[in-house]
Amino acid sequence: MSTTAADLNDLPYADGDFYAFEQLLSDKERDRLAEIREFLAREVRPIAVDFWNRGEFPMELIPKLADIDLVSPVRRQGHSNLFAGLLHAEVTRADASIATFMGVHDGLFTGSIEALASEEQKDAWLPDIYSMKKIGAFGLTEPLGGSDVAGGTRTTARREGDSWILNGEKRWIGNATFSDWVVVYARDLADDKVKGFLVDTALDGFSASKIENKIALRTVQNADIKLDNVVVPDFFKLANANSFRDVNKVLKVTRLGVAWQAVGQQLAAFDVARRYAVERHQFGRPLASFQLVQSQLVQILGNAVSSMGMMVRLSQLEDAGEAKDEQSALAKAFTTARMRESVAIGRSLLGGNGIVTDFEMAKIFADAEAIYSYEGTHEINTLVTGRAITGISAIV
Repeated sequence: MSTTAADLNDLPYADGDFYAFEQLLSDKERDRLAEIREFLAREVRPIAVDFWNRGEFPMELIPKLADIDLVSPVRRQGHSNLFAGLLHAEVTRADASIATFMGVHDGLFTGSIEALASEEQKDAWLPDIYSMKKIGAFGLTEPLGGSDVAGGTRTTARREGDSWILNGEKRWIGNATFSDWVVVYARDLADDKVKGFLVDTALDGFSASKIENKIALRTVQNADIKLDNVVVPDFFKLANANSFRDVNKVLKVTRLGVAWQAVGQQLAAFDVARRYAVERHQFGRPLASFQLVQSQLVQILGNAVSSMGMMVRLSQLEDAGEAKDEQSALAKAFTTARMRESVAIGRSLLGGNGIVTDFEMAKIFADAEAIYSYEGTHEINTLVTGRAITGISAIV
């Protein structure tokens, strides 16, 4: 069974936006979102399961993504953060792996350049990044450093004349097997501060190897990176990336993107589960005619709508320049928890067909586990929020 955006249009509330949050967008933004939704239904969703099963990335999709022009909708294109969030949810709804690819290239990588580079650096780098002529990756997490990487970055940078020498390892770096550039965060041996560098993946001493045997986001090409005396010219040291506090400026915004992914993943589960319940017959009746099945569908929808409502308000705060780190943390923790529940209900509703990717739900279910964990685990984001409401840190 293949469910597309087009074949959902004959059902009530086809877009799953039960409280009509999209009406908060401008007419121009609604038209643009509809254009992108149609593109995703035509170009992304039909190929998503096949590439996921094979663990391969559809490289031929990159020029099409460039043509539809998704990069930097807020800073470059002038759209609202609400539009950017709903856009990210829609890409996730079509395929969480492609949404993660875009989240890395656009959110983490491009966001690092936009927030932390000098104007001269931006002028030199951003045109090719925006056009996707250069694909980027984001190198922060390490084999021995995840949630504690803020104070435990082991990758080092040493200034030597007009260059920097980078040594160390990074892990879980999306896009890095084929990216042109990677923003690498490393600890400066001179002052023990974390600093950022734009690293050309063709440089001597740089290597990336694909992480195999994943059960989630299999299309995403995550890599282990090794940096062995990689020489980076001083111009490629990000001018305004001089401490982990600077890195957090990027993570605060991208955490919103992951929370929006959790919304999109729930909408994807709702799409597939609802269509299956309407079309599948048991005991001579559609599954949707049974009370318990309707209860399950309503629970998925309720989780999605409550998550979306939280994200709509947080996007408005971001537009007003008033969003706080702890609000992003709560959003990531809450929406991903609801997502985990929603995809589990959806998988259960499909019965045995819920564990094979032929019916999409198994992929949606598995991909949710990665979204639940990255950009700060549920536990860490919970403790960030707890610290904000008590004034006491329980993290360490």
